[in-house]
Amino acid sequence: MSLKNLIEMLNKQKLVDGMVHSQQMHKHDFVETLLQKQHDAELHNFIAKQSATELGSYLDALPLDDALKLWSKIPNERENDVLWEISDERRIAIAGERQPDFESSKINVYELVDGRLKNIPIAGRKDLEGAKPIWVDLINSSKAERIFVGSHFGVELPDPIEATDLEVSARFHVEENDDIHLHSNFLLDREGKSKSIPVAFILHGGILFSLRNEELSVFRHQRRRALTQPGYVTDCVDLLLDLYGADVEVSADSLENIYAKLGVVGRHVLSEAITDQEAAGILADIAEEEDQNGRIRSNILDTQRALSFLMRGRLLTQDQISDSKQILRNIDSLNSHTAFLFDKINFLMDATIGFININQNKRVNQLTVFSVVFMPINILAGVGGMSEFSMMTEGTPWPVAYGGFVVGSAFIGLITYVLLKHAEKKRLRKTLSA
Repeated sequence: MSLKNLIEMLNKQKLVDGMVHSQQMHKHDFVETLLQKQHDAELHNFIAKQSATELGSYLDALPLDDALKLWSKIPNERENDVLWEISDERRIAIAGERQPDFESSKINVYELVDGRLKNIPIAGRKDLEGAKPIWVDLINSSKAERIFVGSHFGVELPDPIEATDLEVSARFHVEENDDIHLHSNFLLDREGKSKSIPVAFILHGGILFSLRNEELSVFRHQRRRALTQPGYVTDCVDLLLDLYGADVEVSADSLENIYAKLGVVGRHVLSEAITDQEAAGILADIAEEEDQNGRIRSNILDTQRALSFLMRGRLLTQDQISDSKQILRNIDSLNSHTAFLFDKINFLMDATIGFININQNKRVNQLTVFSVVFMPINILAGVGGMSEFSMMTEGTPWPVAYGGFVVGSAFIGLITYVLLKHAEKKRLRKTLSA
C-alpha cells in the first residue's frame, strides 16, 4: 500500500468519525467504540505489511497529527527499528527525547589510549558524539544504523553480504576520496559446523570500519590482545593486518583438527574389514572434512589477495610490509598442508570405495557359487518333469522314484559344492605362494 493509499484511508476514517460524532443516535458511545476498533484493526493490518523503512518514510511525509496517530499504533517491538528510519525533527515531534538504540545489533567503538585499545560503551546516537575512535566494529547492523554511523563519520558503509558477493577484482579497491575498501571471508568454526562469514573493511580517516553479521573468534581474540597488551597496535592498518593474521591462525587450528579427524577415519578404513553401513558413515565424514579443507583454502587465498593488494598499492609502512610478508609465508605453509590433505582425503575415499567394491564382489561370488551348485539340480529337475522320466520309472512306486530323484539331486549338489570349495582353496594357496 502506497503513501497515497494510506492518506486516503486516514482521511476516510476522519470523515466517518466526524459524521458519527455529529449525529444523534441510540447507543452513540457503543457505535463510536465499535468504529474505533474497526479503524484500529485497519491500521494494524496496514502496519503489519510494511517494513520499518516504509513506515519511517510515511511518518516523515504525513502531517503531524496523522503521523502521531500512525506512531501510536506501531507495536512496541518495532518502534526502535522505525526510529532509525525517520528524521531527527520528526522523531522529536512524535517520540520526544527518545533515541533509537542498538538492540539486535552490536557496535563496538575503540579509541587508542596509551598504546591500548579502550572500549567506548555505545547504546545510542548520543554516545558517538565526541568519540575519536581508531576502530568501529558493527555486527548485524541494519541499513538505517549503517547510514547513521556512516554519516556521523563521513563514510558510506555497505552491507557485508552484498559487498562480498562482488567479483574478486572488485572486492579490493581505493575510492576517489582515498578510502580503502576490502571485502573478505573469515572462517567461523563452531561445534564442528564451519562456514565462511563475509566481512567488509573500510579504512577512512584513520579509522578501521568492520561490518559483519555474526560474531567471530578472530575479532574476539584481537580485541582481547589489543585491550591488554600496550603497543600491540599503533594505527588502524595494524589492526587490519592483525585481523588477517589471526584469521590465518584460526585456519591453521582448523587444519590441525582435520588432521586429527582424518587420522581416526584412516585407522578405521585400514582395519581388517568394514561393513557397507560403516563405509557410508566414513564417506560422509570424509566429505565433511573435504568441504572444511576447501573452505579453509578459499579463505586463506582471499586473505592472500587482500594483503597483496595492500602491498601493491604502497599503502603500508616498512614494518607493516614486513608483517604482511610473514603472514604470506604462513599462508604458503598452509597451502601445502591443504594440498596434502586433499591427497589424503582422496586416498581414504578411494580405499573406502574399494572396500565397498570388495563387499559387493563377495556377494556376487556367493550368488555365483549358488548358481553353479544348483545348475545340475536344475537340469535334473527339468529331466524329471519330462514324460520320459515317468516311462523310465514305470512299474516303480512314485514315492520311491521321486524320493530317489530328490536324494540324487541333493547328492550331486553337495558334490558340486565340495569341488568348488576345493578349487577355491587350491587357487588361494597358489596366490599366497606366488
